[in-house]
Amino acid sequence: MDRAGNLIGEYLRVRRELVRPEDVDLPGGGRRRVPGLRREEVAILAGISADYYLRLEQGRDRHPSAEVVDALARALRLDGDATSYLHRLAVTAPRGRASPRAERVPVSVLQLIGGWTMNPAYVQNRLTDVLAANPLATALSPHYAPGVNLLRAVFLDPSERELRRDWEEVTEEGVAALRALVGPDVDDPRLAELVGELSVRSDRFRRLWARYDVLRKKGRLSRWNHPQVGELDLHSNKLSVAGADGLVLVVFHAEPGSRHAESLGILGSLVASERPPARGAVPDREGADER
Repeated sequence: MDRAGNLIGEYLRVRRELVRPEDVDLPGGGRRRVPGLRREEVAILAGISADYYLRLEQGRDRHPSAEVVDALARALRLDGDATSYLHRLAVTAPRGRASPRAERVPVSVLQLIGGWTMNPAYVQNRLTDVLAANPLATALSPHYAPGVNLLRAVFLDPSERELRRDWEEVTEEGVAALRALVGPDVDDPRLAELVGELSVRSDRFRRLWARYDVLRKKGRLSRWNHPQVGELDLHSNKLSVAGADGLVLVVFHAEPGSRHAESLGILGSLVASERPPARGAVPDREGADER
């Protein structure tokens, strides 16, 4: 698990070690005691003193200016998502942890996805727990069901590797997206439990988590090998649920007129005759959400 007291220093160290000297037009020959760039090289590339950069990595200065953060991002060849993440680390101040609130999917969203017969859809929280799913999503993968943690499923259940033709990409992007969603809040006990379990049970997760890759939620092409309808290529879109902090609605669709749309239609017909409403997993502890 991360050393939460020095998030920015840990992040800079990991990303520094992932940059090869030749990537930034530096000579890569000779004997190097550490992988990637040396601290002094990062400092030169960023236009700051070596002593100041050392203080950042050691946690003696945890709030560099926005200009310094941008300079470090350029030196370390960070993309837009990773640069945004570094800015969040630089401005984060210690704070008390509020009591967790019940995560509830608005009834209007349940009604919306429950009426979709050609679009698998589900709602997840920032830790990838499924809170609600429509029947077509559950038909696409049994793990799209309330109460399932998708990261745990994709890394630990062998059936997911058989189901997903793009399993390598899914796992890599899933870990990077988790980093982006939780941001600096790495001392969340629920996150600690999830990361701890997956780090022990999955070598691949442990390696990916240690890279500190960051990827904000975005659409992608998901490639499936479905046991009932064969190969499926589906576009997915991830949308924030208004008024529900941290909840994300994931919706799949096939290219109109394609064989994948035809296969998705067949899958929909298989579940249409006994289609229940979209299910939510989290009970309403504080009264009705919308009546």
